Amino acid sequence: MEETCVLRPIAHVHSEFPGKFGIPRQSGVVPELRSELIFTPEFRNPDALRGIEGFDRLWLIWEFSANRRASWSPTVRPPRLGGNTRLGVFATRSPFRPNPLGMSCVVLTGVRQDAKLGPVLCLSGADLMDGTPVFDIKPYLPYSDCFPDARAGFTALAPDLLLDVDFPPELLAHIPEAHRSALLGVLSHDPRPSYQDDPARRYGMGFAGFDIHFTVSEGRLTVVDVVPMEPSEKGSASQ
Repeated sequence: MEETCVLRPIAHVHSEFPGKFGIPRQSGVVPELRSELIFTPEFRNPDALRGIEGFDRLWLIWEFSANRRASWSPTVRPPRLGGNTRLGVFATRSPFRPNPLGMSCVVLTGVRQDAKLGPVLCLSGADLMDGTPVFDIKPYLPYSDCFPDARAGFTALAPDLLLDVDFPPELLAHIPEAHRSALLGVLSHDPRPSYQDDPARRYGMGFAGFDIHFTVSEGRLTVVDVVPMEPSEKGSASQ
């Protein structure tokens, strides 16, 4: 007998990433990133959040909404391994899954009350695109959710290597000061797919209302232009 399960978003993420390119590969990699969780009208009930401020971290269960597909493959090519090695989809965190669900551990920095939107969760370290649907929130429990001695599989063989970032001051001046440290952190973690290594290629990444153009060569990322994005390009979380 075929089983089905209907999920409905309880909230949407509001972040500085209008597209998926450049988003950190895991949550917590760039703690300077700030985002908000805006609840859908049905779930803007403060009672549903009673006690949540007693937790430092939360688990978010969300949808890879930019990777919806009608079919799935039992194997995928993890970018961390250069995109050339196939592993089982359930042995990876690939977004291309039978059910496109993701999970992120984020820091809860506060809960603000908005006259129109109700309670809004203020987060740091989220690896989520603007508008991402969230299906559930669960508190992070240090005594049961943290196992520092657990094996890390193939991820232990290919650790992230930080890039040196050359961001000319005259270009950095275009970025609001509140977003600079987060942007520099994102760039240092190499936004490119790991299988791309063309020093002549010019990349573009949307962040905080700007299109950041850069090149990468010999371990150094160089920002070559900062272009304001059109309002239609910025995207927005569902409110």
